[in-house]
Amino acid sequence: MEVDETTSNIKKVFLVLSGKGGVGKSSVTTQLAFALYEKGFRVGVLDVDLCGPSIPKMFNLENGVINQSETGWIPVYYDNEQRLGVISIGFLLNSKSDAVIWRGPKKNSMIKKFMTDICWGELDYLLIDTPPGTSDEHLAVMENIKTSIYSNYSAILVTTPQNLSVNDVRREITFCRKVGIPITGIIENMSGFTCPHCKDCTYLFTKQGGKILAEKSNCNFLGAIPIDPNLTKCIETGSEFLTTLKDSPCYSNIKEVVDKIIQ
Repeated sequence: MEVDETTSNIKKVFLVLSGKGGVGKSSVTTQLAFALYEKGFRVGVLDVDLCGPSIPKMFNLENGVINQSETGWIPVYYDNEQRLGVISIGFLLNSKSDAVIWRGPKKNSMIKKFMTDICWGELDYLLIDTPPGTSDEHLAVMENIKTSIYSNYSAILVTTPQNLSVNDVRREITFCRKVGIPITGIIENMSGFTCPHCKDCTYLFTKQGGKILAEKSNCNFLGAIPIDPNLTKCIETGSEFLTTLKDSPCYSNIKEVVDKIIQ
C-alpha cells in the first residue's frame, strides 16, 4: 500500500468541542466527516476522547489496525481511495471493553503522539473529536496545535437546546477565547425529534437554545440537527447516512452546516 507520508499538508482543522458530555460531539463529527467526504474532499478524523473512543464504531472500523511507517502512524482508512482516514485510541486497545485508566501526563503524551506523528498525507479537512469539558486533554490539544503543523484551525461548538447544556457550552466559548482558538460557529444537536414516518418534528426539549447562545456570544449559528432514529441506526452501524437517508431532514440540515463551514 502506497502512503503519502507528508504531515504538513492539512489545509483546515476543526476542533469539535462542547463543555457538556452527551451532546453528540462524536456523532456530529462523524456526520460532518461523511458530508465533507461526499463532496469529494480528503478528510481525517482524530479521536482524542481517550476514555470514550466511539469514533471507530461510528465508521464501522472497530477491527481497524494502525500501521507504523518510518515517519509515524498510518491512519485506518474508511475507503480504498484513502480519502477518509481515522485515528483513535480505540484501534490500540486489545478489547472493546478495555478501560483507559491513565493520569494526565500519559494522556498528554498520547495526544502529542496523535497530533504530531500521524502520516495524514494531504488533507482538505481534519476533524478533531474531543472529550467534554476544558480539562488536561483540551490543554494538550491546544498546546500541540499551536506548536506543530496546524496553521489554520478553529472550533465548532456543539450544544443541545436546553439551558443546562447551553450554560456549559458558554464556558467553552470562554475557554476558546482565553486560549486563542477562533470559533467557526455553534451547532444545535438533538434539536427536536423527527418522526421517521410523517417527517414531522416534535421538540422534546426547549428549542433554539444554540441559536440564542450564538447571538448572545457573537458567534455564527451553523444550524440545528434533529434527532432521527434512522440516523442513529446508521451511526451505530457505521453506514454512510448521506447516501441512505436523503429523505430525512437531517440530510439537508447537515449539508447546510457543511456548506457554511467550508465557505
